[in-house]
Amino acid sequence: ACTTPDQPVETFDPYEAENREVHAFNRAVDASALRPAATGYGTYVPVPVRMGVANFSSNLGMPSMVLNDLLQGNPGDALHNGFRFVLNTTLGFGGLFDVATTGGFEERTTDFGETLAVWGAPEGAYVEVPFFGPRTERAFAGNVVDLVLNPVNYIFGPEYAAVVYGARGATVLDDRYALGDTLDEILYESADSYALLRSLYLQNRRFELSQSGVVGGEPELDPYEDLYGDIFEE
Repeated sequence: ACTTPDQPVETFDPYEAENREVHAFNRAVDASALRPAATGYGTYVPVPVRMGVANFSSNLGMPSMVLNDLLQGNPGDALHNGFRFVLNTTLGFGGLFDVATTGGFEERTTDFGETLAVWGAPEGAYVEVPFFGPRTERAFAGNVVDLVLNPVNYIFGPEYAAVVYGARGATVLDDRYALGDTLDEILYESADSYALLRSLYLQNRRFELSQSGVVGGEPELDPYEDLYGDIFEE
């Protein structure tokens, strides 16, 4: 169950001391491993290859989104995302090419964290997770469920696990490379990178849920969307 504050607050962070320790660890991992690896990946891997890997990885997430659409009572989005998955898997050569977006079937992003919000689960406390960064308790619980229940895990089987996780890992590197300057500004140039990252994440996540029709104190506008919105895209 998600921790609930006694009164509604904009930022509920009862684990701040522990979170700051994790944040320092994540910054160290980024500085020593993730950022250098991302720089190498973005510099030496050709753009068409990176795009193909990113498309393939994104396509792997479609069955999970379809399942969450159904759990949220959104059959229209489930059909839309399902058709997108079929198009990209067939005409897009296993998802290497995003022909669905070209045909008007853009990705309608969702996850089990949003499903929990639709079901009325509270946001819970803010947490920073080792290697994965900022989350709310509800969002992190959703990530765990998505990882376990993603139909792709059972479609491909364990023999293809290296391919699946390799594609996802490469996409992380690609995202870190694409957002390099912005993330460097947040992590290494701000006076308090922990507080800034927390604020950006919560604003962005609440904005996404409000845009999806999940209400309950969520802001209607995201003041950071133009500057930092892409950082937290799933």
